[in-house]
Amino acid sequence: MGTPAAAADIALQGRELVVSGMLDGSAIKTFTDHLASGTVRTVVFEDLSGGTADAAGAFADAIRASGVDTEIRGQCMAACAYAFLAGKTHRFGYGFQVNGILLPVAVRPTAAELAVRWRGEEAHKTLADFTPATATTAGTATAKPVEASVPSTKDARDNWQPDHGVLFTASPTLFGRIYNAYYCDGTQGRDFSKCERLSDADPYKLGVLTP
Repeated sequence: MGTPAAAADIALQGRELVVSGMLDGSAIKTFTDHLASGTVRTVVFEDLSGGTADAAGAFADAIRASGVDTEIRGQCMAACAYAFLAGKTHRFGYGFQVNGILLPVAVRPTAAELAVRWRGEEAHKTLADFTPATATTAGTATAKPVEASVPSTKDARDNWQPDHGVLFTASPTLFGRIYNAYYCDGTQGRDFSKCERLSDADPYKLGVLTP
């Protein structure tokens, strides 16, 4: 079993507020205090492995209210991805590192769903995938999302599966960055090469990244 990720670490670096570790809610007051100071222009998520849905919502609300930009350096998984989308603009950082964002989804999205899922107000509904509600269609109950299949004693919103979702990556080359998108069903663990490649899933066209 791997070593658990550290709790969120917050560091102010000039006009950037760098967040690393895991969004577990332990640093939300420090985070909101920094944003309230008016000094921060960009929140940088640096190698975050995930966190809880409640913490993601709190970070996202603070980012949205302050109107700051967001940036990813390295990886930004699950809960981090939801907070990242709250930025006024949201982009991958520059440099020679491989950047990646894994957006949690309950089931494999269709091409039509991908086109609108992370645009505008739709991006704010991501947490709905992790509530225990059962949808019905034409009077027939549909299967619950895999994230919602948890014991009733546990808050389903906290059952983030950091390896299950749509993964967008950007790899540096001599000729610029190469962008790819994949659907990961969770069975691949951390070997994302086993994920299914998605065609025509440009993160800029889908609203995941802004110019």
